[in-house]
Amino acid sequence: MSAGEARLSVDLDALAANFRALEAEAPASEVAPVVKADGYGLGAGPAALRLWAEGARRFFVARVGEGEQLRHVLGPHRAAEIYVLDGAPAGSMPRIAAANLIPVLNTLEQAEEASAFSGRKNRLPAALHIDTGLNRLGLRVEEAEALARAPERLAGLELGLVMSHLACGPNPDHPMNRRQLEAFSAAAALFPDARRSLANSAGIFLGPDYHFDVVRPGITLYGGGPRERHDPRIATVATLEAQILQVRTVPAGESVGYDATFTAHETTRVAIAPLGHADGILRTLGGKGSAWFEGQRRAYLGCVSMDLVALDVTGCEAARPGAWIELIGPNALVDEVAEDAGTISYELLVRLSTRAQRVYIGETG
Repeated sequence: MSAGEARLSVDLDALAANFRALEAEAPASEVAPVVKADGYGLGAGPAALRLWAEGARRFFVARVGEGEQLRHVLGPHRAAEIYVLDGAPAGSMPRIAAANLIPVLNTLEQAEEASAFSGRKNRLPAALHIDTGLNRLGLRVEEAEALARAPERLAGLELGLVMSHLACGPNPDHPMNRRQLEAFSAAAALFPDARRSLANSAGIFLGPDYHFDVVRPGITLYGGGPRERHDPRIATVATLEAQILQVRTVPAGESVGYDATFTAHETTRVAIAPLGHADGILRTLGGKGSAWFEGQRRAYLGCVSMDLVALDVTGCEAARPGAWIELIGPNALVDEVAEDAGTISYELLVRLSTRAQRVYIGETG
């Protein structure tokens, strides 16, 4: 790697450690990783291969295309169950069946189309999503009740899982958590032969009442805290670093960056690093965020531009071209960087572009 470049290191050993930590948190449940959005921006293929090696046998994706790609990566010898959270959009059942995917059915129309495609002699696996208050995807409870009263509408399917999704899991004191738990418990009982799943990352940490048969962690696998802040039980997976391109001295009274949003009040030493909003460093970090260099935080000065950031390295003689700065990692924690940017770790990770060189640490499996 030449001077003035950037790299994203993805620690698969840390990913595996987070998987084991979640197994310990929900010991009576199966941990089924969510690898949608290209493994939360860190690479669904390497993540899934390592998680398979750690014992994961069920995975969740959002789109049919993601499921097809994951099936290809896992190959014929890793017979994972891959659930598609979008369900079976109109006309998608041939693709779902060809890739041996499991649709998470969200509407009565999806259930009927999937059942008709499958036929009574060749029952295909399916899951059912019952909405308990989030009001995104899923059947309303009364629709699930109607479906349970008319099981012939699912005659072509092997219903193996019933699930719902928490709206307020990161806030353990929110009363909606308990309301959803009670609604899901009652609705899932309508399908007694199916396994049950309610808890996402945050839900796992609400306690065993929320665990049921299968838990579906996402962000906590990839290093984000379950309550949208750093949790010491969760290991850092992603480290984004860049080499300093140039160090310059800015006299008092001069500005740095577009729109002159920062003006030096005294002589300031400034390091320029080759990462910007094209790489996933959100523009909102300008003037608010910081990176880590030589044992302390170094503030962003002025706007984050498309390709470059400016950092205050006043008094730091180690700042020179080629030195590495940590923008996200074990010292610049992803949840804290996200908070500075006015967002959450999910968005920060999935926005990381492929321009920085990717390095995977540890075996994929």
